[in-house]
Amino acid sequence: MTAPHPLDDAPLSTFHKKLALFASGGPFLDGYVLSIIGVALVQISPDFGLSSAQEGLVGASALVGILLGAFAGGWLTDKFGRQVLFTIDLALIIGCSIAQAFVGNVWWLIGLRLLIGMAVGADYPIATSLLAEFSPRRWRGPLLGAFVAMWFVGAVAAYFVGEALMHVDGGWRWMLASAAVPAIIIVLARIGTPESPRWLMKKERVDEANAVLQKVFGPGVSVDDLPEEVHENIRVSALLRSGYGKRMAFISIFWTCSIVPLFAVYAFGPKILGALGLTGTLANYGSAFITLMFLVGCLVGLALVNRMGRRPLIIHSFAWAGLALLLLGIFTNASAWLVLALFAAYAVTIGGTQILQWIYPNELFPTEVRGSAVGLASSLSRIGAAIGTYLVPVSLSHLGTAWTMIVGAIVTFVGAGVSILWAPETRGLTLGECASIGAPSPEPTAKAA
Repeated sequence: MTAPHPLDDAPLSTFHKKLALFASGGPFLDGYVLSIIGVALVQISPDFGLSSAQEGLVGASALVGILLGAFAGGWLTDKFGRQVLFTIDLALIIGCSIAQAFVGNVWWLIGLRLLIGMAVGADYPIATSLLAEFSPRRWRGPLLGAFVAMWFVGAVAAYFVGEALMHVDGGWRWMLASAAVPAIIIVLARIGTPESPRWLMKKERVDEANAVLQKVFGPGVSVDDLPEEVHENIRVSALLRSGYGKRMAFISIFWTCSIVPLFAVYAFGPKILGALGLTGTLANYGSAFITLMFLVGCLVGLALVNRMGRRPLIIHSFAWAGLALLLLGIFTNASAWLVLALFAAYAVTIGGTQILQWIYPNELFPTEVRGSAVGLASSLSRIGAAIGTYLVPVSLSHLGTAWTMIVGAIVTFVGAGVSILWAPETRGLTLGECASIGAPSPEPTAKAA
């Protein structure tokens, strides 16, 4: 029997829990920033006399910023380290959020939200790379997967804040500025977070890496306990060639297929539910219920990712979620409760693919390019999400609700097919084994992930 590894088989410590909580501040702010604008636009539109096109630009500007910031943040974190950027990116969110309260026209607002989105997008590869490189393999999957759940927590918080400020004169300025409050709390909590010893080793800063390892894991632990990653000089170009190109294609396609229907359902839930027969208050409560079910789906995925493994989870998640959307397309005239039940079924079953958006990219690439890989995959998926979200109202108008749901089902089934062909199993492997081309399969008795 193999002796426990001092890092990969370490128990879950207070340090790991704090790091996971502080790192999840990025998706919390993502959910908050993208959700609060929907409430704020109710007041912004009449104040600035916005056209529908301008409303769309205000709503989409942060999403475009995330697209741009994710890859830039990934490249920067691979080049300059995880720790130094772990707080700088949030400082930009704080400054721009406060500045939104003083804008005098829509173009300044669009510009500031673009910058906020860039900072939020940059935080994803920075925070997930740092967390992945510290996490024991048994807990790596659940800790990374929990990122998605925090997105919905942020969204719920935004709706509560928005509702509280809705009847305040000029309340939209306070709504948008309010994002600075959680950002300040998160940046203060992140101060003092150590640099990744794996990244320090790649930069040949051995003494610093040893100091971090001894501080986190105790005396006697050193860089000699990081043997699994070969010291080869891998560049970002490796993402587009050899086995890493295939891995990048898999991650980008499955991520896109996962979030295109989800973003559409989430953004246009009331409109879709109304077209399917749920109107008025029932549609609003139905949308809130579906949001809760998305969170439940993420929690279910977290509970299953170690038990089922990555590959079975992603295949089953796509397959059952696609079936739920297909049934919504077929039974458009069903009772309101059946429609709501099918939407809930989709929200819960798609949770497995949601948590794997952050697990797979961090596991399948080596330290040198891990941040760039996460950033590139996130950016590519946001292109599809933006296009898909934009096309949903067009599809509802020209194709109808039934075919819109069927198209969503087809996109979801494509994700299932790609996962059947390319999804690897990384449960029970060390981070170095996961990132190696042709990595060995985990032992059948492995309990870790």
